Amino acid sequence: MDARATSTEQDETIEEPQSSLLFPLFRLSADPPPPPPATSESAKWLSNPSFTFDLSSIPIVAVATVPAESPLEESDEEEDSARRRPSYELVSSPSLSEPERSSERTEKRSRRKRKREGRGKLGHDSSRKSGVRAWIGSDTKPGKDYYFDVHGDRDNLTFGCLYRMDIARYKLHNHVDFSEFDFELLRHQRCFVSSMDIDHDLDVLDTKLKVGGRYYSVKITTFERHKGFKHVKNVDKKSSLIPGEYIPLLELHATTENGRTESATELELEESWEDELVRRTRELNKMSRDFPHDENVWLAFAEFQDKIAGTQPQKAARLQTLEKKISILERAVELNPDSEELLLCVLKAYQERDTTEALMERWEKLLGTHFDSVKLWKEFLLLRQGMFSQFKVADIRRIYGHAIQALSSACNKLCRQGYQFSDLKSTDSSLVQLELGLVDIYVNLCRFEWQTGHLELAAGLFQAEIEYSLFCPSLLLSSHSKLKLFEHFWNSGGARLGEDGALGWSTWLEKEEQNKQDTVSEQILEESEGGWSGWADPFPKKSATKEENAQASDVESGDDNPDNGGISVNEDVETILKKLGIDVDSDPHTEVKNTITWKKWSQEELLRDSEQWMPIRENSVSEGNYGRLFSNHTEDNQDMESDEQLSKVILFEDVNEYLFSLCSDEARYSLVSQFIEFFGGKISQWTSTNNESWVGKVLSLESLEDFILEDLRVVSNVCNSTEPAVPLVLESLVGNRNDIFRKNSPTKFLRNAILLCLNAFPRNHMLEKALISAEESSSTQISISNSTTNPSRGLAKSLLKRDRQDLLLCGVYARSEATYGNIDVARKIFDMALSSANGLPMELMEHIPILYLWYAEMELSACNSSSNTEQYSQHAVHILSCLGSNVKYSPFLSQPSPLDVLRARQGFKAQVKNLRSAWAHGDVRESSVALICSASLFELLTTGWSAGVEIFEEAFSMALPERRSHSLQLESLWMHYTGIIQKYIKQLRFSKVWQVVAQSLQMYPYNPKSYSAMVEVGSLFTSRHKVRQIFDEYMQRRPSVLVWLFALAFELSKSGTEHRVHRLFEKAVSHNKLHKSVLLWRCYLAYEVEIARNPSAARRIFFRAIHACPWSKRLWLDGFEKLSSVLTAKELSDLQEVMRDKEIRLRTDIYEILMQEETKES
Repeated sequence: MDARATSTEQDETIEEPQSSLLFPLFRLSADPPPPPPATSESAKWLSNPSFTFDLSSIPIVAVATVPAESPLEESDEEEDSARRRPSYELVSSPSLSEPERSSERTEKRSRRKRKREGRGKLGHDSSRKSGVRAWIGSDTKPGKDYYFDVHGDRDNLTFGCLYRMDIARYKLHNHVDFSEFDFELLRHQRCFVSSMDIDHDLDVLDTKLKVGGRYYSVKITTFERHKGFKHVKNVDKKSSLIPGEYIPLLELHATTENGRTESATELELEESWEDELVRRTRELNKMSRDFPHDENVWLAFAEFQDKIAGTQPQKAARLQTLEKKISILERAVELNPDSEELLLCVLKAYQERDTTEALMERWEKLLGTHFDSVKLWKEFLLLRQGMFSQFKVADIRRIYGHAIQALSSACNKLCRQGYQFSDLKSTDSSLVQLELGLVDIYVNLCRFEWQTGHLELAAGLFQAEIEYSLFCPSLLLSSHSKLKLFEHFWNSGGARLGEDGALGWSTWLEKEEQNKQDTVSEQILEESEGGWSGWADPFPKKSATKEENAQASDVESGDDNPDNGGISVNEDVETILKKLGIDVDSDPHTEVKNTITWKKWSQEELLRDSEQWMPIRENSVSEGNYGRLFSNHTEDNQDMESDEQLSKVILFEDVNEYLFSLCSDEARYSLVSQFIEFFGGKISQWTSTNNESWVGKVLSLESLEDFILEDLRVVSNVCNSTEPAVPLVLESLVGNRNDIFRKNSPTKFLRNAILLCLNAFPRNHMLEKALISAEESSSTQISISNSTTNPSRGLAKSLLKRDRQDLLLCGVYARSEATYGNIDVARKIFDMALSSANGLPMELMEHIPILYLWYAEMELSACNSSSNTEQYSQHAVHILSCLGSNVKYSPFLSQPSPLDVLRARQGFKAQVKNLRSAWAHGDVRESSVALICSASLFELLTTGWSAGVEIFEEAFSMALPERRSHSLQLESLWMHYTGIIQKYIKQLRFSKVWQVVAQSLQMYPYNPKSYSAMVEVGSLFTSRHKVRQIFDEYMQRRPSVLVWLFALAFELSKSGTEHRVHRLFEKAVSHNKLHKSVLLWRCYLAYEVEIARNPSAARRIFFRAIHACPWSKRLWLDGFEKLSSVLTAKELSDLQEVMRDKEIRLRTDIYEILMQEETKES
């Protein structure tokens, strides 16, 4: 509370003006106090009665009766407003002389007089405090001697603030003197000042300020923002979390024109945006003139235009910048017409400006001239699939056909230009790379057909292409003749790939020719012998017609069956539909009133998809009863069922436009590997994770695959180390690949297909491993046997009988036995294979290090699960000693001697040294990688972890750095190295471990094991915040589906991260390429429904998802299944109609579900 009393002097005889007092207090008595002695003018202010007044004399009752906002009583006289306001004088300094003080007082009086005149012109509202009606020194005496100010005087400094008009002047400070906190504080203060009102205090400003405005006004701030001032810029001084970027410890210095030395950081900070714009534009212009054929310069120039557009709030300015960007890229394309990156960049710029029709015309024109570009075709197909308004399955299918035909013709053209098959061994040849890209597009077509619900067509396309490419007869045929011959095979009814009894196209053709020759020879023999050949029916067709007429008469007689109550079948169905509340006469697509019915429909649709994926033959359409729901078939129902069965038949006309020939073994193996992986088989990694085919495969996923789930479970277990057996949240949200085949598993189909493909790829241990896994899976599903019995033992033995020199098949079989706990059986198999290795051809002896490594790793894995660890370790050392010493293998009898260990160590060093020249030229093979791993494992067991790590470091120094990121063998070696580092993490320094993990992320950002290792190491040595920083950094640098999946798994493992999870989802689906990921959309939708429990947000996300990915039937059905309580029955019915319009394959009619419900009710 602040008490303030005012007083006035009534003596009008005094001619000179009253002296101003320092404090505006009223006197308490009518009699003025005697003036103090005039000893000094500086002590006159002490005579004010407020310094001698006793506050205890104020009655408390009076204080309580005063209202909180009592207005000041007006004076009886009307002349109070005309009285002069008091003038306050500052205490003069005693050091000044009397003349100087008098001159200062005169100047101050004149200044105050001018201010009072100005306020008089502006009116009463411009006074400092309009609520005060009486001031000290005025002649008006208020009704009370004091008042309580409960709001506070804005003019009084004791209330902690300046007067609102008293704004201090400012000047720029040197940014070097500011700390990071001062920078942030200065930035927030500027943002606050810029939001102040422009004309709020216009009444107290002079004419010059009113015209120009204050420094915080919008006019001035806009002026300063656009003029060439050197503003203070906030620079992120945090060090990068990714190694490989050079960060100097000392600041670089530069010398200015005046000779003063300035730091490079200071020069960068003082550069304004206008200066940067001019400098950067000048540099890019010069570089584009000096290096016109460097596509990176043009791409940087276009990216800088995007940066300029980001600073422009006006749409017209952004469009102008876009036009400039397009002109730059058009000039770049003129100079570099074959650059795919520049072509894609300019097409993306066209997409922001042009309409859809104009954009499609540009794409078609571009693909007409660059028909052999795999990358352009992939981007166009991805763009075309995501256009919801123009999406039709038939249209996309036709575009895939054009792409395959164009690329196939390009491959044939390269073959005609002189490429020989001997040159195809080099993976760098243009033909091999083009064929690999063609295989990727073909697999994308199969995946597209599968995701749109055309499962039989997807399986049929794989069958047709593998038969056409891998099992083509060894005949010199033209393309047209080859297609004619394949049509004969496809329509003959012979067993195809994956079916029981399949032989392959070439073998079937040979067998058919042999049968024809046998038949002809038999006929010739019969004609030569003569005689009676048996009875024959001369009228088979007529009798068949009689049987058909008899069946028809039976059907007609059934119409008068009394069981039908004299009602025809049509009338019976109509009666049932009317009981269900459906009027068939009004509209054939009457909406269903209950949303639960639509949910049951979606579940039935998913069930049929899991059952009906295998193509059927044309002659088997009439066989079997697929009408499970109808007992009485009408003619319409029979037509509907016949159409449904015909859609499951894959004719030659359905596949002939997509068939092509492959010359290189790399492309053929890629086709087979992706086929096995497509149907859920377990096969080793077939390409580098940095390859575009791998990145595209991850982007097109609809559910979590096994190669991702394994590492995601590691992240979940690490983050929840205190809780045992924590389920993976993402897996519970969207499921895994096995959910698709929960009713009809393709393991038998895969087993037959891989067994046939081994004829084209003999002694391929990757395919043999996939075959053994498929056999184990199929046998496990059929019957649950003893855990120690290997279900693949019979198959493995039969394969070994056919080829006893297949050493790697022995290793695959032995490892399979070890997984079932049969260690002794596995040792016998390994010992037999290694003992018989001597004397084999050199191409077989090359794989010996792989067999030794498998044997040693099996012993160590058994060592971890047994108490007698010393025995297993000695077995492993003995095995690796035989490999290092390069001596004939002998089964383990005793512990190796120190001399044997020394001889093996020297032998490993010599063998590793011999690999240096081959690795320098890029010839890195799987056997050499196995040798490095064996040498490192030997040092780990005999010397220690440091010697084992040195082996890996020496091996990586032999290969060129640029080859590491694109070599499958070097990637597998690095992941093995990372696993060793994680195993001995407690013995190593954190800096060493973190360096390896960071390099793994930098070289292989699309490998799931890189992220699982980072989370595992980060949870032990760093905070969660740093792990999040790394995830955020890679989301900006290397955005991929894997980054977001592991970041989401990391956040969902802990509670209280809802906002972070939501931000991650929104950031992912807002990315220009990742918003085509069905897996991310499904995770987002399931998270909002099951975890966040936000139905309105889930509804919005669902519509966004189907608009971005209209081809995914699984995504559409998620809306029916998860949003049945949110969407209305009318909306669900409309969604089904849209699915039919988009030509998504639907196998269940809603009336079937209605009749099921009616049957249950009855």
